[in-house]
Amino acid sequence: MSASTTAQPEDLLVNVERGRSLWTDAWHRLSKNHMALLGGAFIIFITIVSFAGPMFLKNDHKEQDLTNRLKSPSSAHWMGTDHLGRDQMARLLYGGRISILVGLAATAVSLTIGVLYGTISGFMGGTVDRLMMRTVDILYSLPFTIFVILLMVMFGRNIILLFLAIGAVEWLTMARIVRGQVLTLKNLEFIEACHSLGLTKTRIILRHMIPNVLGPVIVYTTLTIPAVMLLEAFLSFLGLGVQPPMSSWGLLIKDGATRMEESPTMLFFPAITFGLTLFSLNFLGDGLRDALDPKTSKD
Repeated sequence: MSASTTAQPEDLLVNVERGRSLWTDAWHRLSKNHMALLGGAFIIFITIVSFAGPMFLKNDHKEQDLTNRLKSPSSAHWMGTDHLGRDQMARLLYGGRISILVGLAATAVSLTIGVLYGTISGFMGGTVDRLMMRTVDILYSLPFTIFVILLMVMFGRNIILLFLAIGAVEWLTMARIVRGQVLTLKNLEFIEACHSLGLTKTRIILRHMIPNVLGPVIVYTTLTIPAVMLLEAFLSFLGLGVQPPMSSWGLLIKDGATRMEESPTMLFFPAITFGLTLFSLNFLGDGLRDALDPKTSKD
């Protein structure tokens, strides 16, 4: 056989399609979902503006000017002023900081409890699993909103307690999702290989189980953040959440609803900002769910 007809290894590799990792494949599908990308871009935008924007404003969110109460939007106050003459734009951006931090911090608490609880329950199985999941069923039957309200009334209206109280009641669904994934994973060959190598249960859970359930966890996290922010807004609307002189979108909506007839802009701007943020988070969550769904791993 002549040299000209002999296939070289490097020539054969040219025709081999390079494989893609799970995350690369997920990003490829996510990039085709324009609503999810738009939602993600808005979340990044509102986060940057909320944390960096107040540094560029000439008006402080706590500065009162009773001679300029309930003013309409103008060049001096782009979103008008509230009933105490405070700049609404400054309050909106500062309130965005609090609402976003509540969403992230409470979700982090929920994520930590739910992932660990669900992983241990699914991995241990048997009596331990049944006992742990019956506990979840009992907690599901409790009225969570009432529970959070009782915590706030009993221990005071503290912003840190608000993070913990909301996070402590939002972990149950996360635990069930993670448990279901672990029940599927623990019978696979690589987990059996870990047992054969003599790895401890703690090492298997932390190094092999939890990393392999990150896909559903990430998806549910993006859906938990808006639920947490909505609960914080509801508590603030009832006067049990963030307290003045601090501000949050829920507190601004409460103030705007009270004075809607006098100054509609007090309600319009925080309500539309909060609504767009919730929509964006849900669009992003739906996009991540579709991108990370193993059933759609191939187009």
